[in-house]
Amino acid sequence: MMMAFGSPCSSIHTSSSYNALLKELQKIWTEIGESEADKDRMLLELERECLEIYRRKVDEAATAKVHLHQSVAAKEAELAMLMATLGEIHVNSPIQSERKARSLKDQLSSVTTLVEDLTLKKQELVKQFSDIKAQIEKITGEISGHGHFVSDLNALTLEEQDLSQRKLTEYQTKLHALQKEKSERLQKVLDYVNEVHSLCAVLGLDFAKTVNDVHPSLNVPSIKQSRNISDSTLEGLNQVIMRLKTEKKFRYQKLKDVSGSLFDLWNLMDATKEEKIKFLRIISTLDLTESAIVEPGSLSMEIIEEALAEIERLTKLKASRMKELVMKKRSELEYICCKNHIQPDSSTAADKTNAMIDSGLVSPCELLTNIEAQIEKAKNEALSRKEITDRIYRWLSACDEENWLENYNQDENRYSAGRGTHINLKRAERARITINKIPAMIDNLISKTLAWEDEQKKLFLYDGARLVSILEEYRLTRLRKEEEKKRARDQKKLHDMLLAEKEAMYGSKPSPRRNNSFRKTNDYHVNGNGSVTPSPRRMLVGSATPELSTPRSYSGRQNTYFKEMRRLSTVPLNFVTIPKEDTMSFSSVCGSEPESPPQNQ
Repeated sequence: MMMAFGSPCSSIHTSSSYNALLKELQKIWTEIGESEADKDRMLLELERECLEIYRRKVDEAATAKVHLHQSVAAKEAELAMLMATLGEIHVNSPIQSERKARSLKDQLSSVTTLVEDLTLKKQELVKQFSDIKAQIEKITGEISGHGHFVSDLNALTLEEQDLSQRKLTEYQTKLHALQKEKSERLQKVLDYVNEVHSLCAVLGLDFAKTVNDVHPSLNVPSIKQSRNISDSTLEGLNQVIMRLKTEKKFRYQKLKDVSGSLFDLWNLMDATKEEKIKFLRIISTLDLTESAIVEPGSLSMEIIEEALAEIERLTKLKASRMKELVMKKRSELEYICCKNHIQPDSSTAADKTNAMIDSGLVSPCELLTNIEAQIEKAKNEALSRKEITDRIYRWLSACDEENWLENYNQDENRYSAGRGTHINLKRAERARITINKIPAMIDNLISKTLAWEDEQKKLFLYDGARLVSILEEYRLTRLRKEEEKKRARDQKKLHDMLLAEKEAMYGSKPSPRRNNSFRKTNDYHVNGNGSVTPSPRRMLVGSATPELSTPRSYSGRQNTYFKEMRRLSTVPLNFVTIPKEDTMSFSSVCGSEPESPPQNQ
C-alpha cells in the first residue's frame, strides 16, 4: 500500500513498490504466526480493496477535472464576451497565462474574480448608457417635435453589444451636441418670442393669440417652463415675425402717407395748435425710422383710423374754403418770387383765378395743384439762383457804401472835431476798400450769370430784366462816371490856372465873408450811436456824377429803364460861370476821389 501511494501506477501488476511492502507485511505476518493460507487470503483482499479505492478516487478525480475544465471554459467564454462588450483590451486572460497557473482551481478562481469585476462594471455602464440614451431620445424628441420617448433598460441590455469607453464617448459627445443645440434653439425661440411680443405691442395686436397659433407652449409666464423648440415651431415663429415686420412696414408707410396728407391740410387750413396736439403722437413717430419705433401702440390701427377721420373732416372743410386756399397759395407764390426777384406765372394771377373759379371752368383743386407746382418750381429756381443772388446783395451793399462815401465826401465839415467823426472816418476807409472791389464783383457776377444761363438754357431775369444787361449798363455808366470825374478835375485845374493868371495880372482881391445862409446843406443826421450818416439822395441828371443803374434802382422803374438811361448823358461843366463858393464846394467833393479809376482787388 505504501508503494501504491508513492507510485503513479495505473495497474497493481505494473508497480514495483508493492514487493517491498509485501515483504514487510509477510514478515509481520510470520512474526504473528499467520498460516500461508491466511496470508494468501488477506493479500488477495488487500489487493482488491486497494484496487477499488484507487478506481473510485480516479473516477472522482476525473469527474472533478472535467467539471473544472468546463467551469474554466465557461468563465473564459463569459470573460471574453464581457471583455468584448466592454472593450477591455488591457485585461490579461487566464487562457493566455495557463502555463503559469498551478491548477485548474487557480485558473477558475482567477477567471471568476475577473468576471465578477467586469460584470459589476458592465452593470454600471449599462445604467450609464441607459441614462445617456434616454436623454438623447428625449432631446431628439423635443427637437423633432414628436414627443418624449421612454428608454427601455431591458431592451438596452439585450440589444447593446458595445459598452466600450469609445462607444460611451460617442454617446456623450452626441448628448453634448444635442444639449448645445437644444440650448441654442431655446435661446432662439426666446428671441423670436420677445421679438413677436415687441412687434405685437407696436402694432397693437394680441400677443397671446399670435403665439398660440404657432404653439401653445410659447405663451407661458415662466422662463423655466418647457417650450417647444422643434423645427416647425421655429419656422412658424420666423413666418410670424416676417408677417409682422411686413405689416409694420406697411402701417409705417401708410401712417407716413396719411400724415403727409394731414400736414398738407393743416398747412392749407391754418390748423390751430389745439387741433394738432391730438396727433402729437403721430408727429413724434414720424421723426423716427421704422426700425426705431418701439413704443407700444405707435402703429396701431386706431391711430391710423383717427388720422384718416381727421383727413376726411378737413377735406370736407377744405371744399368750402378752396377759393380762399387758392388765394393764399397764390400769395405764397408771389412772396417767394418777390423775395427772389422772379416774375411769377401770370396764368394763376388773382384776378384770373377768381374768374375761373367763379365761372366753374376750372376745378379749385386743379388750380391749387397748379399753384403748388409753380411754388415748387419757384423754390427750385431760387435754390439754383442763390449763389448769384447772394453776390447781387453783396454788390448792392457795395453800391450803398459808394453812395454813402460820395455824400460823405461832399461834407465840408467831415474832418472837424465832433461827435462820431472818428467813426465816420473809419467807415469811409472801409467803404473805399469795398468800392475798389466793385469792378471785380461785376466781372465775377457776369461770368457766374452767363454760366448759369448756359446750364439752365434760359436767361437770368432779375425783376423782369436780364441781369447781364443791367450789369453791362451799370459798368458802362460807371465808366462814364469815372471819365466825367476825370474831366471835371481837369476843368478845375484849368480854371485854377486861369484864376492864378488873372490874380497875377490884376492883383488878388479878398473874398467877401460868406454868409452862413449860402452854405450848402449837408443833409447829415446824428445816429443814436453818435455816428453821422448822410441822408440818401439821388444825383441830378446833368451833374458831374450821374446815378448808377443797379437792380435796386431798376426794379422801381422797369418800363422806363432805357429812357432813363438815355437821359443819363453827362453835360460838360463850365467852371468859368460857376460861383467861387460852388467851385470850392465841388473841389472839396472831388478832392477825395482818386486820380484814376480804382483797380480790382
